[in-house]
Amino acid sequence: MEGKAYTPDEVAQFFQISKHTVYELIKRGDLQAFKVGNKMRIEHSEIERYKESTKAPTKKMQDPLPNTQTSQPISLSGSHDFLVEHLVKQAAQDLQLQIQPTYIGSLEGLMMLYRGQSDIAAIHLLDPASQEYNLPFIHQLFVYESIAVIRFVSREQGFIVAKGNPKGIESFTDLTRKDVQFVNRQKGAGTRFLLDSMLAKNGIVPTNINGYSNEEWNHLSTASYISRGMADVAFGIQSAASHLGLDFIPIAKEQFDLVFRFTNENKQNLINIINYLQSPEFKSSLTDLEGYTIEDLGTVIFKTSKMEETLC
Repeated sequence: MEGKAYTPDEVAQFFQISKHTVYELIKRGDLQAFKVGNKMRIEHSEIERYKESTKAPTKKMQDPLPNTQTSQPISLSGSHDFLVEHLVKQAAQDLQLQIQPTYIGSLEGLMMLYRGQSDIAAIHLLDPASQEYNLPFIHQLFVYESIAVIRFVSREQGFIVAKGNPKGIESFTDLTRKDVQFVNRQKGAGTRFLLDSMLAKNGIVPTNINGYSNEEWNHLSTASYISRGMADVAFGIQSAASHLGLDFIPIAKEQFDLVFRFTNENKQNLINIINYLQSPEFKSSLTDLEGYTIEDLGTVIFKTSKMEETLC
């Protein structure tokens, strides 16, 4: 059974949910799937992983952080990342605090935060003009709100290729070769922002890239195209390549931040999460760090004047 792959209908029956909900979970990146022809399939191990992630937490810290408030779940929107998944899991275990993620890409996640539809946005958006990450977008969108931007991690972005790099991918120019098939991220994803900026910098027209219009919604599903031989190269994070035993060619280091929008209802929970990010307990729980740098984890890199007294 371990190697069996299931259809969305079978997964829907297993979890007693609608088929449309299964497709939404796949679209958001909560459930990893792959394609056989034009049919979607979900591996048994992925079903088990998702089932475990939905279980109620039982572990508690010996010394819980003070002022934990559990009545209101926290909504997180934005970019998918394996360490964000880890934060969601650890917050449930150690803080008894439910963080509900919606992985829809950095730009859409930030817009959800702007509209008051989430409490935290996970973003890595490169501003082409300043070549600065995240803060230019924050300054444009949030004027009167109570906002804090917390550094989460730095990540390696680059080319994800098959083991041994059989097509000899070395540069962005190689993406325009006729014998190279590319798979892209969706519009609004931080990785797509970085890719398009790099293409423009190298004078490459996207229509010259085979597969540029073929979009996936998270790093693992994009990398799975390479592992299954459906594409030759993707642009993504090193940890996705490592998860699937693929090779990785580093191109750039990016800043991945968490943006907190405070309200009277969520303020205490958000403060608890920030304190937890800065705690030795959380940092020591991070073990799979290939492609990541966490030396600035928990650093407050921006806060509005309304948050001066709250966050020091």
